[in-house]
Amino acid sequence: MHDRPYRSALYIPGSKDRALDKARGLPVDVILFDLEDAVAPDMKADARTTLAGVLGEGGYGPRLRVVRMNGLDTVWGADDAAAIADMDCDAVLLPKVNGPGDVDALAALIPDTPIWAMIETPLGVLNAAAIAAHPAMAGFVLGTNDLAKDLNSRSRAALMTSLQLSVLAAKAHGIVVLDGVYNAFKDDDGLAVECAEGRDMGFDGKTLIHPAQVAICNAAFGPSEAEVDLATRQIAAFEATTDGVAVVDGKIVENLHIVTAKATLAKAAAIAALEA
Repeated sequence: MHDRPYRSALYIPGSKDRALDKARGLPVDVILFDLEDAVAPDMKADARTTLAGVLGEGGYGPRLRVVRMNGLDTVWGADDAAAIADMDCDAVLLPKVNGPGDVDALAALIPDTPIWAMIETPLGVLNAAAIAAHPAMAGFVLGTNDLAKDLNSRSRAALMTSLQLSVLAAKAHGIVVLDGVYNAFKDDDGLAVECAEGRDMGFDGKTLIHPAQVAICNAAFGPSEAEVDLATRQIAAFEATTDGVAVVDGKIVENLHIVTAKATLAKAAAIAALEA
């Protein structure tokens, strides 16, 4: 479905020069340059100017550059959209998308920039399929903190329906979908568990709040050596058959398994190219 990995997506404040520079050397797949939550109200305009200059300087290599703007319902949103239209970025991330009308409003302002949506409200979850179907839509990012607040939920389990509906909508329309952040950035074990859970649910990767989380996230969402080995053997065994059915490690291998195996190898190759 996707020709590049999206294992790790790190939020970087658009107002902090040092963090913006450091991000050039981090082994992340996606950088989410943040003009919204990570920037104080009195620094919004300066952050916008700083980020435009930094992106113009380049140096981010193959990392996908996504700018999270302030909502169009805020006093900063329209100016953000105008600035992002001229920024050297790959996509814009719109917060608190409640329906396709929100995407329409932004697409009218920056028609040539792919749009990603923050799915972080109950209404956004309920309208996820319609949002994903919008022709300008290229990706979902789950805003699990805001969603938990609105749902008055206190556990990851309480968000499962919302997460699954968002994944289903994204997969149905062939767009990227990234899991929400893990707030306890010093809890490596907890992060690993949540990454594995998100991967098994179908997320393409996870959003992160600290560089220390990157390695665990990349490992979880990238194919393991065992998975690459199995995929290679499945393909070889299937190609050697004459009746369209093979057996590997005591399990039947059919064409649908080969589709998955080839996707695994393609993802591994894309990761290798990104990290070269």
